[in-house]
Amino acid sequence: MHTFMAKVKSFIANLVLWQVFIGGLVLSGAAKQIFDDTTQQNIATYGGGALALIAGSKIAKKPKIKAFLSRPGTLWFLFLVNGSAAAGMYFALDGIDRYIGSGMMGLVSLGALGGLIASRRKPAAGGAHRADPAARHAEPEGPWA
Repeated sequence: MHTFMAKVKSFIANLVLWQVFIGGLVLSGAAKQIFDDTTQQNIATYGGGALALIAGSKIAKKPKIKAFLSRPGTLWFLFLVNGSAAAGMYFALDGIDRYIGSGMMGLVSLGALGGLIASRRKPAAGGAHRADPAARHAEPEGPWA
């Protein structure tokens, strides 16, 4: 029963996290259609963006998502698409939206580039620094041994 409740709790937590992420994206993207006042639009846009950023960073730490985001194909896609979007936003938008939009997309693109560079620096698995396979089955040392 304990594992079932833990799975239900984890499912609900993930569901809420994804809802906050999507809600933040929708709020930041549709603020001009929802609100008439410029101040309310700005608060909704930046507040929704902050919610999506916080929830997205929590989602990205999940093991399956982290494994997907660290694949070279995914990193290349993120680098190229977000870099192109940053350049397009810079020329298509005006005012503060130009700098915030293209800057944020550029940061995502640079983050993906950093992941590509970091993955090339990792030593190959099974190289000269391979651990002794029998060592993982050794008895622990300490006062309880």
